Amino acid sequence: MTNSIPLLQDADLKDKVVLVRVDHNVVKKGIIHDPYRIDATIGTLYYIAAKGGKIILMSHVGRPRNKKENTIEIGDNTSVQPIVDYLRTKLHINFQIPEFHEHEKQGYLGLETSINHMIKDLKNNVIDGIYLPNTRWFYGEERKDEWGDRLANQLAGLADIFVNDAFGSWQAHASTVGVTKYLPSYAGFLMQKEISNLDRVFKPQSPFIAVVAGSKFNTKIDSLYALLDKADFLVLGGVIYNAYLCAKYGIKIKGVDDEDIATALQFVEYAQKCPQKMVELPYIVESDETDACVEGKYRVHAIKDLKKGTELNYVLDVAKESFEDDKIKAIFMGAHSIFINAVMGYTPHFNEGTIALDELIDKNKDAVKLYGGGDTMQELKRLLPGLYIVALDSPKYYIFTGGGAVLKAIEEGHVYGLEPVKALMAKNEQ
Repeated sequence: MTNSIPLLQDADLKDKVVLVRVDHNVVKKGIIHDPYRIDATIGTLYYIAAKGGKIILMSHVGRPRNKKENTIEIGDNTSVQPIVDYLRTKLHINFQIPEFHEHEKQGYLGLETSINHMIKDLKNNVIDGIYLPNTRWFYGEERKDEWGDRLANQLAGLADIFVNDAFGSWQAHASTVGVTKYLPSYAGFLMQKEISNLDRVFKPQSPFIAVVAGSKFNTKIDSLYALLDKADFLVLGGVIYNAYLCAKYGIKIKGVDDEDIATALQFVEYAQKCPQKMVELPYIVESDETDACVEGKYRVHAIKDLKKGTELNYVLDVAKESFEDDKIKAIFMGAHSIFINAVMGYTPHFNEGTIALDELIDKNKDAVKLYGGGDTMQELKRLLPGLYIVALDSPKYYIFTGGGAVLKAIEEGHVYGLEPVKALMAKNEQ
């Protein structure tokens, strides 16, 4: 699986400064709600330290770039400071964050020489590690021009070795791909683990069910086509299920735009080639309000009763009755592999569909259950904390740190289609 990817355990780390790209994107408005992605990288950090390496960490946090105005907003909401505080408490180690100068709403134009003093302290054991500011605060991080290459070169100049342990950060940015051009580069232990578990998606034991939800059909469409080809059954949820229902049955649902319906219609036509694969959850929840689940202002509809031309208010959940249906239960209980990248309802008020889905999946004790990261993971923890704890340690469960990266790999047809992985493989070919 990872034979063509350079591995961390093959690197000579003694007395080397090691630049590590992680996906610690767990901060929302300055608060860490779930440290799972941080904890998942600790094995890599321990190993580097044990082998005598000096660690410089970097991660993106949130989306500080305003794409419309082409500006970058630097502030507490997207700072890595809460991550550093967590690592200090968790590991009792002292990470320092260097400070740079912001340039007229364009973020940091690059690294500055002041960081050299901090690296000297790192090498002399005055500090235990360096955590660079949010990579997306740097002007060159997401650029594909000389600015991106300049930042990648500057980042590489800080260290002797680069380690990518950020499977969830699949975009080809300066800190994930560009830096590999200038340093010996290796896959960290989390990266290796994620790739290994992706094999269970690409080579699942049949019957294989894929459950996918999302807010926009066109952002999931390529992975949906790929999953429809690969899976024995495909289940949709969220707004993409709403768009699918509008396209297939000629109904209207408030909040589903024409562009999404047009995309969904193409998918419906494609899915007609293998109708036995599409599993339509039979009951949905319509609500008059989006900001609360108010008795008397929501109702359950059976899909089979909806007539062409029916107009519904907001459909904000798959009803729990869907997962009590004998046909649905038989499909899930008969599965040997289940991939879930889905929150069924509009959180935080419409939760019953997600709870019913996860509880039904858990009743199948023999199946391998592969959960995507992000919202899927956070809602599992919020709604079913006991099951979440079990899932972390059970060999029948695996929770990816990056659901978007999994879907991107599925779109590409294999994990080696992800740009950061390809960049690591290129190092072995040199």
